[in-house]
Amino acid sequence: MNTKFLLLAQYHGQLFISLEQICADYFTHLCPAMLERKVLEGKIRLPITRIEPSNKAPRGVHIDDLANYIDAQRAAAVKECEQLNRRRA
Repeated sequence: MNTKFLLLAQYHGQLFISLEQICADYFTHLCPAMLERKVLEGKIRLPITRIEPSNKAPRGVHIDDLANYIDAQRAAAVKECEQLNRRRA
């Protein structure tokens, strides 16, 4: 399946997804400020951008970056699962 295609459908073709929406959909345990803090600390590898350089501009994530993040998280989980299953065999 193509993660980006599914995200485009979920977000009705929007390319820039607000931090608020990403938290509501994928990081329900975090508020937007905490998500941004974890990104700045390097704990979550998800590029946050502004639609323009103004401090008042909303912050969000490009759909490509969100798709890449989700796919990377899945790949890490699959790798971990395979390693665990090899140890048990």
